[in-house]
Amino acid sequence: MFRHRKLFTAAGALAAVLMTVTFAPPAATAAPVGKVVGYFTEWGVYDRNYQVKNVETSGSAGKLTHINYAFGNVTNGQCAIGDTYAAYDKYYDAASSVDGVSDTWDNSALRGNFGQLKRLKAMHPGLKVIYSFGGWTWSSGFGQAAQNPAAFADSCYNLLHDPRWAGVFDGIDIDWEYPNACGLSCDTSGAAAYKNLMGALRSRFGGELVTSAITADGTSGGKIDAADYGGAAQYVDWYNVMTYDYFGAFDADGPTAPHSPLTSYDGIPIAGFYADAAIQKLKSKGVPPSKMLLGIGFYGRGWTGVTQAAPGGSATGAAPGKYEAGIEDYKLIKSRCPSNGTVAGTAYAFCGSEWWSYDTPSTIAGKIGYARDQGLGGAFVWELSGDTTNGELITAVSS
Repeated sequence: MFRHRKLFTAAGALAAVLMTVTFAPPAATAAPVGKVVGYFTEWGVYDRNYQVKNVETSGSAGKLTHINYAFGNVTNGQCAIGDTYAAYDKYYDAASSVDGVSDTWDNSALRGNFGQLKRLKAMHPGLKVIYSFGGWTWSSGFGQAAQNPAAFADSCYNLLHDPRWAGVFDGIDIDWEYPNACGLSCDTSGAAAYKNLMGALRSRFGGELVTSAITADGTSGGKIDAADYGGAAQYVDWYNVMTYDYFGAFDADGPTAPHSPLTSYDGIPIAGFYADAAIQKLKSKGVPPSKMLLGIGFYGRGWTGVTQAAPGGSATGAAPGKYEAGIEDYKLIKSRCPSNGTVAGTAYAFCGSEWWSYDTPSTIAGKIGYARDQGLGGAFVWELSGDTTNGELITAVSS
């Protein structure tokens, strides 16, 4: 329904130290990863049939610190709901409801995803929900919004605080792809526009959460250099750095390459297209590591017409996917084309004439170790419906 191209190792287990003393010291434990943020997509309740209830039954709700609800639209310089039916009108019976209680037909209580999220929060009092606006499809409206940041911020605040869904949202997330650069469309609002917009949001939202999903383009003169992410960092609680979708079958003939490399590697098609390059560049811009969350994709990207297992092979096009060519949820690709190699901290798989890359619990453990070593604020995932029914990947993130 929507296309969101994001520009978002083995486990570093702690070794037990054997000591020849008469007492056993306390066992060493790894520092917690910090925030664990998962995107829940508004449209996922349709073809994917991924409901808020699945966040609970998979065990994900107990492992998340925050849910990003994606996406709201940005139009006419304002925040707007994308799909009102899915958001607050869809009826859930007892069997499909997160808490086993059916909605009412008379609208006396909040329905739809908003109603389900409110119930989920009641079940997990520490869980926060953030409303994310923009994304790959709806970022074109940010240019107009940036012309009057205060008016935009006011519209967003009023939307999130509508009394009909009071208590659902704890803040706002801005997913502008990309300020003063090109995504689905090109923005020419200038390098200062992003900082100004985020400053207006902070002023209007006060102490509520203000976050933003941002590019992970670590190239010289690339998207990170196009906007003042360093200057805007003072206004955000954290950045979701979209360290995935670097490579994929949008380049139909290849070369095959992992879509979410953590580090560089010999033969990488574009220098600077890997997670660590983005993190280090953002640090150099003055973004505190604690305000950066590492992005992890719960899906694979793949090509067909490939004849070699190692990265760097030619292809003839996108491999088939259930919802979109060239993309497949982890829960489907893990058995359809099991990983048989790793490169740059992520996994890849070669089966028949298809070549895929995706993260596994093992490679996620390595990425979480990297996030901890870098002093990052945690990790976020795009998006929850790609995980297995028992939350295999989110468990690896939170562990």
